[in-house]
Amino acid sequence: MAVMHVDVVSSEESIFSGEAEFVVLPGEAGELGIYPRHMPLITRIKHGVVRIRLPGGEEEHVFVAGGILEVQPHVVTVLSDTAIRGHDLDEAKTSEALKRAETSRTNARGRLEIAKVEGEIAMLTAQRVAAIRLRKR
Repeated sequence: MAVMHVDVVSSEESIFSGEAEFVVLPGEAGELGIYPRHMPLITRIKHGVVRIRLPGGEEEHVFVAGGILEVQPHVVTVLSDTAIRGHDLDEAKTSEALKRAETSRTNARGRLEIAKVEGEIAMLTAQRVAAIRLRKR
């Protein structure tokens, strides 16, 4: 089977770099599936899990808090401010952070502060859902 090179990079580090048979990720208009030799594409992605099928059938999972996807025929690059390896997601820590963010929302003053907290809550909610789904696998 054909393969492509995949890089998932956060603002702090390279989270994944390697060969893959297939990549699925959360596009703004729905899930995107990328195979080798896909037509070039640049698009924004939403909070969610990037699923990378490795040669041989194993899968890697990476949570991203939105970002940019660039696809070239043999290279896929995912850039995100926040990216966490699936096995590093911690449901308990995420739940605690979500509670703190919800408390911050009740104390927020002004539209900008409220919008910032709402964005954090959306990201943490998606992260918590990802942690629950990946734990069930």
